[in-house]
Amino acid sequence: MTDRRRGPGLRARITLLATGLVAVVSVLLLWLGWVLAGEVVNSVPSLPSGTTVVVGGISVEADQLAEALSNDARDRLLLAGSVAFVCVVAATALLAWVITGRVLRPLREVTATAHRLSVESLGERINHQGARDEVAELADTFDAMLDRLQAAFSAQRQFVANASHELRTPLAVIRTELDVTLSDPDADTAELRRMADVVRTATLRAGDLVEALLVLARTDGLGVGATGPVELPVVVSGAWRSTRADAERRGITARFHHDHATVTGDTALLERVAGNLLENAVRHNLDGGWIEVRTTSGPQWTTLEVASSGPVIPPDRVPELFEPFRRGGVDRTSHTGTGLGLSIVRAVARAHGGTVQATPVPSGGLRVVVTFPSL
Repeated sequence: MTDRRRGPGLRARITLLATGLVAVVSVLLLWLGWVLAGEVVNSVPSLPSGTTVVVGGISVEADQLAEALSNDARDRLLLAGSVAFVCVVAATALLAWVITGRVLRPLREVTATAHRLSVESLGERINHQGARDEVAELADTFDAMLDRLQAAFSAQRQFVANASHELRTPLAVIRTELDVTLSDPDADTAELRRMADVVRTATLRAGDLVEALLVLARTDGLGVGATGPVELPVVVSGAWRSTRADAERRGITARFHHDHATVTGDTALLERVAGNLLENAVRHNLDGGWIEVRTTSGPQWTTLEVASSGPVIPPDRVPELFEPFRRGGVDRTSHTGTGLGLSIVRAVARAHGGTVQATPVPSGGLRVVVTFPSL
């Protein structure tokens, strides 16, 4: 990387500019005074010829009096003006340097804080206490940016830690099964098939987690790619076909109430929303429980509502369900699902300009309402 030479700093440039302007104005005023002094002296009355006048200790003939007075006045003006010029320029330079230093002090604080910042010291702030001017606004904006960066870094660090933990679990299962089976010289076909089944299950779980992470990275904070009209009842029907077998096996009853609900969005992402909601409704349900799905359309908003029975969820723990690697109100150590279902639902809804709300069912279970702008 080439080292680019920098010019003088902003403080020095402002000082030089102010000093230069004052010097130019002072020179102009000095020149005008010099001209006016000569013109004024030239208007003195004439004396009789042959008369001698003493000017500055020197005898001058009467016909040369005006020129002598003009030269003397100009010399005195130049001498006094030069002294005043030097004093004014020096005072201007000093005052400009001091004042700009005080004005630019918050900028130096911003620069110093930026130089000290690292991932471990994002908690530092400028906290400017001076006058509420443009510099204070800059300092406040910088502090607000640091707040957002600190929150983003904290969320990213937590997310990476959770993702690493989740990915390490299936990998540890695979490694353990392989080590145990390979260390057994008498392992038969049944043992190898059992090991292969365990490895396949762990691999599928890791694959599901990676796919969910990719979907979350694709939608969280980003816009939607290809969009078009999407019928929510059709999307729900397709997602239900994938989870219907598990629901019937556990004796879960599903009821659907569909309206003509059409939104503009990415079909694949909206299918993931419906799929995640129905999968959660089945996975975290009770044997013999119920699921109720409703799609409604209004002039401004179209909603997809999925309610299901299940364990009782305290209201204060509902927001945790939308955090990555939270499952059914419990922490990420659960062994079912990826823990990213509702996080993906929230990210996709935001990418489509919508919102997500979840409320616990009083008798046990959860109701999730996803709202999209109507077509």
